[in-house]
Amino acid sequence: MKLTVLGATGGIGKEIVRQALDAGHEVTAVVRDPARLPVTGDRLEVFRADLTDPGALRPAVGGRDAVLSGLGARGRKDAGIAARLTRTVLAALEAEEVRRLLVVSAAPVGPAPEGDGFLDRAVLGVVSAVLKDIYADLREMEAEVAGSGTDWTVVRPPRLQDKPLTGRYRTVVGGFPRKGRFIGRGDVAHAMLGMVGDPATVKQGVGVAY
Repeated sequence: MKLTVLGATGGIGKEIVRQALDAGHEVTAVVRDPARLPVTGDRLEVFRADLTDPGALRPAVGGRDAVLSGLGARGRKDAGIAARLTRTVLAALEAEEVRRLLVVSAAPVGPAPEGDGFLDRAVLGVVSAVLKDIYADLREMEAEVAGSGTDWTVVRPPRLQDKPLTGRYRTVVGGFPRKGRFIGRGDVAHAMLGMVGDPATVKQGVGVAY
C-alpha cells in the first residue's frame, strides 16, 4: 500500500513509519524537520510540509491508500494543536479525494470500559482533570473527524510507554479493554497498521491496551 504518516517524528509516528516499511509498504513521512526522523529506507519519501496549509499538504496525501496521523499535543502548552492541524489534514484529504484516515486520540476521550472498578474510575478522573485541556482538544479533533467525509478510525490508547513491539494487546471496537492501563507506542503503531484494511474499524473509535 501507499501510506502517508503525519507526525512522523513523534513516538507513535516513527513506529508507524518503521513498521510500515518493514511490511513492504511505500511510505510518505510528513515532517517539519527531516533531521528528526531516524528512519531510512528505499520506499520512504520524507516530505517537509507546513501543516497549517492544506494546499502544501495535498501532494503528500494525493493518491495514497491511507493516511495515518500521530499528531497531537506533547504537553498541556500544546493543547489545541490536534484539532487545528487535523482540520488542515481533512481539507487536504477532501481536495485529493483520499478517504481512509486513522488518527490517535486517548482512552479517556472514549467510553469507559464496562466492569472497571472504583480505583480505575478514580484514577481516570484524576488524569482527566489534570489533562483536561488536552482531552478537550482531542474531543474537538474527534468531532471534526467524525463529521468529515472520510472513512475514519479513531484509535484510543491509555498511558503510553516506550517499550519494544510485542504484538500482544487487546482492541475493542466502540469501547475500551477492561483494566487496560498501559500500552507501548510500538504496539499502538502495529494496531493502527492492522486497522487500515479492517472494515470493522471504519467510522469507529477503537480502544487499544495491554
